[in-house]
Amino acid sequence: MESMLNKLKSTVTKVTADVTSAVMGNPVTREFDVGRHIASGGNGLAWKIFNGTKKSTKQEVAVFVFDKKLIDKYQKFEKDQIIDSLKRGVQQLTRLRHPRLLTVQHPLEESRDCLAFCTEPVCASLANVLGSWDNLPSPVPSDIKEYKLYDVETKYGLLQVSEGLSFLHSSVKMVHGNITPENIILNKSGAWKITGFDFCIQSTNPSEQEPKFPCKEWDPNLPSLCLPNPEYLAPEYILSVSCETASDMYSLGAVMYAVFNKGKPIFEVNKQDIYKSFSRQLDQLSRLSSSTLQNIPEEVREHVKLLLNVAPAVRPDADQMTKIPFFDDVGAMTLQYFDSLFQRDNLQKSQFFKGLPKVLPKLPKRVIIQRILPCLTSEFVNPDMVPFVLPNVLLIAEECTKEEYVRLILPDLGPVFKQQEPIQILLIFLQKMDLLLTKTPPDEIKNSVLPMVYRALEAPSIQIQELCLNIIPTFANLIDYPSMKNSLIPRIKTACLQTSSLAVRVNSLVCLGKILEYLDKWFVLDDILPFLQQIPSKEPAVLMGILGIYKCTFTHKKLGITKEQLAGRVLPHLIPLSIENNLNLNQFNSFICVIKDMLNRLEAEHKTKLEQLHVMQEQQKSLDIANQMSVSEDARSSSTNNQIDKVFNNTGTDLLTSGPDSKENELSSVQKKASLTLEEKQKLAKEQEQAQKLKSQQPLKPLATSVTPPVKQTKDLTDTLIDNMSSLTSHSINKAQVASSNSFSSVPCMGVGMGFSSPVDSTKRNMTNGLNTNMGFQTAGFSMGSGPTAQNFFSGPSATGATKMSIVPTANMPNYSPMSAASAISPLTQPNRPPDMSALDNLFGPQKPKVSMKQLAQQKSNQWVNQFVPPQGSPSMSSSVMGPQMNMIGQTGFGIQGNPFFAPQNFAQPANTMTNSSSASNDLKDLFGNFLM
Repeated sequence: MESMLNKLKSTVTKVTADVTSAVMGNPVTREFDVGRHIASGGNGLAWKIFNGTKKSTKQEVAVFVFDKKLIDKYQKFEKDQIIDSLKRGVQQLTRLRHPRLLTVQHPLEESRDCLAFCTEPVCASLANVLGSWDNLPSPVPSDIKEYKLYDVETKYGLLQVSEGLSFLHSSVKMVHGNITPENIILNKSGAWKITGFDFCIQSTNPSEQEPKFPCKEWDPNLPSLCLPNPEYLAPEYILSVSCETASDMYSLGAVMYAVFNKGKPIFEVNKQDIYKSFSRQLDQLSRLSSSTLQNIPEEVREHVKLLLNVAPAVRPDADQMTKIPFFDDVGAMTLQYFDSLFQRDNLQKSQFFKGLPKVLPKLPKRVIIQRILPCLTSEFVNPDMVPFVLPNVLLIAEECTKEEYVRLILPDLGPVFKQQEPIQILLIFLQKMDLLLTKTPPDEIKNSVLPMVYRALEAPSIQIQELCLNIIPTFANLIDYPSMKNSLIPRIKTACLQTSSLAVRVNSLVCLGKILEYLDKWFVLDDILPFLQQIPSKEPAVLMGILGIYKCTFTHKKLGITKEQLAGRVLPHLIPLSIENNLNLNQFNSFICVIKDMLNRLEAEHKTKLEQLHVMQEQQKSLDIANQMSVSEDARSSSTNNQIDKVFNNTGTDLLTSGPDSKENELSSVQKKASLTLEEKQKLAKEQEQAQKLKSQQPLKPLATSVTPPVKQTKDLTDTLIDNMSSLTSHSINKAQVASSNSFSSVPCMGVGMGFSSPVDSTKRNMTNGLNTNMGFQTAGFSMGSGPTAQNFFSGPSATGATKMSIVPTANMPNYSPMSAASAISPLTQPNRPPDMSALDNLFGPQKPKVSMKQLAQQKSNQWVNQFVPPQGSPSMSSSVMGPQMNMIGQTGFGIQGNPFFAPQNFAQPANTMTNSSSASNDLKDLFGNFLM
């Protein structure tokens, strides 16, 4: 990288030094700034060509500089001859003025080191373009190295040289004497200009007589810069020391041959023996074959052969050459017309510009930019011609890059943007608005292009407004959003509301409908849709335009109308419009279809919302119920476990000690305010963690949940059951004497929330089955929730059937001692039968293995058959009396196993007086049918 920078620095320094040394002290530098070395030209390519600008006007020029160091090798008189020859050529060029001759901007100036003069801006010499790079900067500029002549440039260039020679020969009566590629200069526009009049010969005869051109004999001793180029010189110069206008035509033929053969001349001349070379050349010219001219286009090949003829009289003159068919090319004729455009009137120009769009696509881009575009933009100063010139300029802009457009075209379009007359200018710009917005920089769009669109919307002409409204949607995607929102849309709305033209109003609505997709949804809902309600007219076209905007907004994926807008604004506006009398059937159907679609979407969206809310509420309820149930279950289980532990401890103590102090202590301990145990605190912490997890979980999908209805309070059937049993046993027991009495301390109450609400009447509890008539049920006993299976109540806190048991001791709870337990047994008809101690075995002994409900019921039925013998002829117990009660007991969890009421030790064994065991079995089957099945 550093080496490249050093190389660039050295190159710039060298060029600057060359320029400084070349023109230092020359009077040209007083008025002109000399720039970069770009080309070389003139006889022997001795002149260096630089870019330059005039200091006062900043006008671009070309500075030709001849460095006297090139002739240091010559003697003084030879130097003087060379300088005189160069001065003569420049002075002659300065006096001549013609479009085909190079235009001199500043005459020749001489200093001690150089000669210099200024001309119109140039690109290069024809010799440079054809590959002769003598006296060029190193490295060779890329624009010259890569320069390629197009066919139209070659044709028109040769035509221009022919026209220049025609001017010299016919008007000036002069022979140029040195027509070569070095003396043909291509200006900045690509035009071919003649220069190098160092060896021109003026006619000595008066203008009315036949011109006569004196010729000097070839002097090989003169410096080369004092002699014309012999390779393009006619044979008669050397062989007969004569010249005429036909001699320049021979040089033109040689130039044409070189152009089509990459700069190679037709003959190479030995300057040391020039006479011999020309003699040999003369013989070759007389036998010129077609193979020699094969690279020349066929349509001009014969003319070139004529130009190279040995006899001057056979050669065509310059005027004849300008009329040959080879130059009748459309491109060449177009370029020729542009060069003579200043001579045409407005009518001729307008006709030419109308047909120009058909020709431009056939021309090369460089030719269009260099030759045609400057001529077109120069016509912008004529307002009448702008509508004819502007379409061609914009057509050229389409083929240019953005950089070329900004550099070459936009500066000339700036003043045209502001022109309001003629009105066609505005129409043309509107039609090409997409091009302008694509290639124009944002600042220029904001400052020049969009104000022109705004003026069109505010123009008094209805046609301009209609055209502008029709064109805006085609380039709406290229307008920045703030400009569209704040400047364009308000003007369209104003045009729609204030115009008296129905066409403008309808086109405004259509324009808004087409550009909706480029707008923001909320801007449309808050600004465009409310505007529709402000439109005063009710013509069918206007109503359909309003409907179209609503429909576009409603159906567009990006936009859409919210259900609140539909219900609150849109439908209340559309429904009255749909019944306007001006609408026909098809238009009414269109309104109804849109209204129905809106209603359907409104229904679907709101229904979906309500369904989602309902599902969310149900989910929340289910979550709340689940949380409450889990909290209550945990609380109940913890309290039940604690109370079960207390019951076991207190019960064992009471049964073993039977002390009154223990009862008081137990009551006092229960009455104390309970505090949270460690296990309860741990469970409470776990519940808090579970609640936190539930909050952080993803929303649950709605599931069909069935809420378990609360269990109804079961009717207390104990009274009915005991009454039926009393009536059954009264017939089977023979008035046995009860030795002693005792009461049950507690009766377990089975089922969910099942218990006695008040003390049971003792009269309803009296039984005549041999038990004490004072036996009753203690209401303040313990209660137990229902379990999935009937188990012993004292199987421990982990038993399934006792998970929710709570025991509350009462003040009159009796002492369970072996003696009191034995005294509870009444002496029956069999005094020698030992007392049944199975209840105490159940209480203190190991648990018996569980049996099924069916087996347990069968055992109980057998015991009842042995204990209860109904008298002869007494009515049997029917299932209609006992069945429903027993079914209800089974449903509410009132089981047989573990129930002290049905325990066999609670009843004394009566005498076996049953006379009909089959009838008793049937009655028992009716009674316990639900258990045995």
